[in-house]
Amino acid sequence: MGFTCGIVGLPNVGKSTLFNAITAAGAEASNYPFCTIDPNVGVVAVPDARVDRLVEIYKPPKVTPTTLEFLDIAGLVKGASKGEGLGNQFLSHIRNVDAIAHIVRCFEDENIVHVDGSVNPRRDIEVVETELILKDLDTVERKYADADRRSKSSDKKVKAESEFYSRLRDHLSGGRLARYIEIRDADEKMFMRDLHLLTNKPVMYVCNVHEKLAASENDYVEEVRLIAAKEGAKVVVISAAVEAEVAELADHERQPFLEGLGLKESGLTKVIHEGYDLLHLITFFTAGPKEVRAWTVERRSKAPQAAGAIHSDFEKGFIRAEVMKYSDIDRLGSEAAVKERGFMRVEGREYEIQDGDVAFFRFNV
Repeated sequence: MGFTCGIVGLPNVGKSTLFNAITAAGAEASNYPFCTIDPNVGVVAVPDARVDRLVEIYKPPKVTPTTLEFLDIAGLVKGASKGEGLGNQFLSHIRNVDAIAHIVRCFEDENIVHVDGSVNPRRDIEVVETELILKDLDTVERKYADADRRSKSSDKKVKAESEFYSRLRDHLSGGRLARYIEIRDADEKMFMRDLHLLTNKPVMYVCNVHEKLAASENDYVEEVRLIAAKEGAKVVVISAAVEAEVAELADHERQPFLEGLGLKESGLTKVIHEGYDLLHLITFFTAGPKEVRAWTVERRSKAPQAAGAIHSDFEKGFIRAEVMKYSDIDRLGSEAAVKERGFMRVEGREYEIQDGDVAFFRFNV
């Protein structure tokens, strides 16, 4: 699994159109069957030209790309945290996602009614963030009540937990996102992590623009960029309408269609690139005559940790990693040629796996 992404936004911002388009497009483009876990979850293969090239070189019967899971919830409205609209029913479903894609309407269309009567990205972002804060506040209130009850004992750690929840409650009550609170020590870091707060997750703003402006930007997008800059968030500009059209095309028709609109890549690819960067993730590969497979790990992961992504026994019994750079095998055309030129390296426990590494792990359990 690459990462999981929760999709939030107001009604009629293009959220469901985008979700349906990118999950369908991603599945078809990578020959990976679209998997509906429930009506709101889609799993897609991560498109990666390096996988295609490795398949060309090794010609295995099995190919396994890394995947990305999207979880789409009903549009949020004012009062969602208190039960207004449908969004509240699903907010708890995105507690365990790795990142949140906040879809923001950045287009005018008199045929698509805006829930608040006009297009205003700053107001729309504030509405959604307020509902996420209120949902988090509800979570923290319950945790504080429990910790406060337990803090009557002499356990210092329980008292520290209660005090942290109290401080976090005040922070959220002031309308501030959880990720901006000062974390003072390792215990507070653990308390925060275990809460899975919505406003503590990395965010990318996805600006949905009109299909005629898919290759350009407008004042609405610029406003979102200013907000994102202050928050250290990513911004992706796409057109849900264009993505819906791309999803209907055959593989070989998609790139020419995008280029005809002045676009280099699909919205799905943009979201994946920014998501990987936002979460500090990289992709490495295992390749052989039986299977080519892509794996996702955090940047700066040591070789044993990367091996552990394949199987826990690989990490426990790690001996060494035999590593080729993708660029070398791509250029030379075969593993044998890489070895002959002396470009295959033997790396130990302290080696940090790099994006694009083709690795073979030796282990003993």
